[in-house]
Amino acid sequence: MKTVRLLSVDDHAMTAMGYKYILEGSEFDGFEVKVDTVNTFEGAIEKIDFSARSVPYDILLLDISLFPAHSNDTRSGEDIGIYARKKVPSSKVVFMSSFSDSYRINSLFKTVDPDGYMVKSEIDEKSLCAMVRTVLDRPPYYTASALSAIRKKMANDFDLVDETDKKILHYISTGTRTKDIGPLISVAPTTVESRKRQLKQLFGIEHGNDIELIEEARKRGFI
Repeated sequence: MKTVRLLSVDDHAMTAMGYKYILEGSEFDGFEVKVDTVNTFEGAIEKIDFSARSVPYDILLLDISLFPAHSNDTRSGEDIGIYARKKVPSSKVVFMSSFSDSYRINSLFKTVDPDGYMVKSEIDEKSLCAMVRTVLDRPPYYTASALSAIRKKMANDFDLVDETDKKILHYISTGTRTKDIGPLISVAPTTVESRKRQLKQLFGIEHGNDIELIEEARKRGFI
């Protein structure tokens, strides 16, 4: 039977062991789960480095806060996620955290683009098993609070794009030159350029060209 390998990184040993106990004791169709646990930042990096030289983990379960609140060490599970994306790109990354605020979750999507996010207060045996199945076959997987935060951010993004922005996107998509768009919508050419920069920042493609801008606008339903 195929073995799916997970690494659970959490500064609370009992939490990581809890995930291990539940997942290794659960039944899955066509595979079994084996979970390694580690409780320190350094230990996680060592495990990831070793897996890169041998067999990469299928899924990395990363807590965000790995040091006491009074610690001056600012390293976190986010840093491990960024490192893992470069070192073991085939490994899926899932954050397991008590953080459920929209800003924190969405900042992780910019830096790591994880394959899942689970708010700890919503984790149980059923959701853990569902996460493994989903992340292996068709990621991403989110618990309810994480999904709510993501939707809230998306709604805010849509609010930031006004009618003038939509007109600019429309004209760019039709091949109209930037200098010719201003007169068509009664704004200065400098305003068009400024709004294009803002849209690229909003869509996460600060250094992208107009083609990439239009592609992102279409993905988000603005064209």
